[in-house]
Amino acid sequence: MALKDMVFKCLKDAAGQQFTARQLAEMIVEKYPEQASHKKANSGSNVQTMLDLIEQFAAEIGSRRPGWQEKNTQLKTTSGRPRKYYWSEHSDEAEVNLSDSLGLPAKPLATEQSALPSDPPAIITEHSLYPLLAKYLKSELDVFSMRIDEKTSSNKGGMGSNEWLHPDLVGLEDLASDWVDVIKSCVAELSERRARLWSFEVKILINRSNVRKSYFQTVSNSSWAHYGYLVAATVEGEDTMRELQMLSATHGIGVIQLDVNEPTESQILIPAKERATLDWEMCNRLAEENKDFTSYLQKIGDFSKLGKVLPTEWLMK
Repeated sequence: MALKDMVFKCLKDAAGQQFTARQLAEMIVEKYPEQASHKKANSGSNVQTMLDLIEQFAAEIGSRRPGWQEKNTQLKTTSGRPRKYYWSEHSDEAEVNLSDSLGLPAKPLATEQSALPSDPPAIITEHSLYPLLAKYLKSELDVFSMRIDEKTSSNKGGMGSNEWLHPDLVGLEDLASDWVDVIKSCVAELSERRARLWSFEVKILINRSNVRKSYFQTVSNSSWAHYGYLVAATVEGEDTMRELQMLSATHGIGVIQLDVNEPTESQILIPAKERATLDWEMCNRLAEENKDFTSYLQKIGDFSKLGKVLPTEWLMK
């Protein structure tokens, strides 16, 4: 059986689940021991152990991927590193619709005993991504965040009046958290800025069918902040990434790929451009429409008065 056939069979058997090239190589060695042994015996002096063979398989999967994808559109890959592979019979648009309505299965975790998943994977929903994003923001970027729930909006303008208005999460970064007290006092006296405000729009999946809509939704609801980010559990396809890079060059919204199994391993695929000043008019609009955003501004006010963040105020509900 050819390498392509083994890879495709592994992915079809776990349709929708995502694997790195190395995980696929480990699965092939475990599921196809005869083919693996034959490959090892005929690979020369560079492949002496099964670990060498796994490395060889992983390298071949990576090098042959572009040709495989050109002829087999069901083979999908994510952006970012490490690249992940998965199989889907659905169109790009159908994939987005399904992920929005049903969620997506999480990537299985390999164990020391086996690279194959032993339990049914958990389902990823957009709501389940919020605490994972909050964990990443605090541990890696030192940003305190909170959820903005659209259900707390007034909708006084009628149906559709708040569409694309609210971000999913907002954050506060204390720029002076490690400054000495005398510097903090000087900054307070001079009314210098000592915090940055962040805004995030969260999606399960971004691909060619929804990339522009998702990006401009983030432009609409996050451009008021110092930093605005579009966040996704999966960014599928090189064309999608190129489109995001072009849009970010013009509009300044960044992109984060969220690792649902290891949130601290999430990646900033495209850094956001910092906005020098806040759009207070938009902040006022958000506060008028949404109680959660009003609470967010109150937390910022408390921070301004106390000169420090109160972590208990920022616990994710």
